[in-house]
Amino acid sequence: MCKTSKKSKLLAMLALVLLAVALVAGCANSADNVPEEGENQNQAAETENLSGSINIAGSTSVQPLSEELGQAFMEANPDVKINVAGGGSSAGVKAAQEGTADIGASSRELKESEKGTVKEFIIAKDGIAVIVNPANEVVDLKMEDIKKIFAGEITNWKDVGGKDAPINVISREDGSGTRGAFEEIVLVEAKLVANATIQNSTGAVKSAVASDPNAIGYASLGSVLGATDVKTVKVDGVEATAENVKSGSFKISRPFLYLTKSDPQGLVKAYLDWVLSEEGQKIVAEEYISVK
Repeated sequence: MCKTSKKSKLLAMLALVLLAVALVAGCANSADNVPEEGENQNQAAETENLSGSINIAGSTSVQPLSEELGQAFMEANPDVKINVAGGGSSAGVKAAQEGTADIGASSRELKESEKGTVKEFIIAKDGIAVIVNPANEVVDLKMEDIKKIFAGEITNWKDVGGKDAPINVISREDGSGTRGAFEEIVLVEAKLVANATIQNSTGAVKSAVASDPNAIGYASLGSVLGATDVKTVKVDGVEATAENVKSGSFKISRPFLYLTKSDPQGLVKAYLDWVLSEEGQKIVAEEYISVK
């Protein structure tokens, strides 16, 4: 009986030891599967969908590009709403300065008085094409002659190789980024001719030139690429193309800017980062000149 009792005690002790080992191993395995501090939060952040709204306002030249970029971003982020409005570059700068829009859009360089009042991001580059009616036989103009035409010093097409007909100047409204850039690059110190017909959008300028054989105007290069209702003219022998803008040989060009009141945060930062990413710049490059 004593031997049997001792044997039973040994078996019981062995069972306890094995149970203890199993428990320790189980705890160790559980510990291996516990995420480190912050791991769950990081994974959640990576998979969390963006949501909210972004209001963009300003240049009507940048507006079509903003609409394309916004649409692509919303398709990838269904809980995000991006609203795009025009108003001109000066209005875009003011909207960014005052914070009335999340992002202001400008199609001209910032003026000295505006620099430092907003954060600026170059999202694309664009040329400004000089456009005439397709029936106009003029195909090339010197920069100096373009200046004189828009300043009212040359008033007949025959003086620049065209037919004997008056030149009808079409321009954008005051405050337009396209006009501001055109005046800075082409007119410099000169003033726009007083009898110029003023239009308040790129589309309106194109329509006015398309309907008048004697008209001349200017428009964002991206808006007239492939157009058949208007014709772009060479400037000093250089065609208005994206490649020539990028190389610097086409002199009438400008940046497309996004502006914010301060360093972008949250959804606005996510959108700006995406616009400047390879994916966003592919969309830019479809009609404009990418910056990456």
